[in-house]
Amino acid sequence: MSGERRHGALILAPILGRPTLHNGPVKVSIYYIGKPRDAGANAMAAEYVKRTARYLPCEMREIRPDRFDPWARHPSATKILLDAAGRTMDSAAFIALVSKAEMESRDLVFVIGGADGLPADWKPRASLLLSLSPMTFPHEFARVMLTEQIYRAATTLRGHPYPR
Repeated sequence: MSGERRHGALILAPILGRPTLHNGPVKVSIYYIGKPRDAGANAMAAEYVKRTARYLPCEMREIRPDRFDPWARHPSATKILLDAAGRTMDSAAFIALVSKAEMESRDLVFVIGGADGLPADWKPRASLLLSLSPMTFPHEFARVMLTEQIYRAATTLRGHPYPR
């Protein structure tokens, strides 16, 4: 890979003009509440998950909050909940977030709420509330935008030319 140097089992890859140390792939889990209805958006999100899986383990699945607890399922992972009132960040900051998770060997769990949002008791427990935009989008589009940014981060951290 262009610009990448191997040092033992560790990979040094340039990001944003400086080398970044990677201890290995972090697992990314993307959970969403509600039935996926838009076939086109679903296909796009699934394609980005498939592409991301070339670089790091990545999964996406529907959940029911009354039957699923991200904190019990992923006790040591960083939990990032998507919320309109959350923190916004540009792609460079998002890449830095993924890079930090890789350096700390911490899995990343993203949760996208349904039509009624996220369970109220989940938000205070989140590692980060993330807003993709101040605009309102269908939840299927949020999955596409999130999975694209995860793919962008994975490729950037490995010196892939995708994010030109």
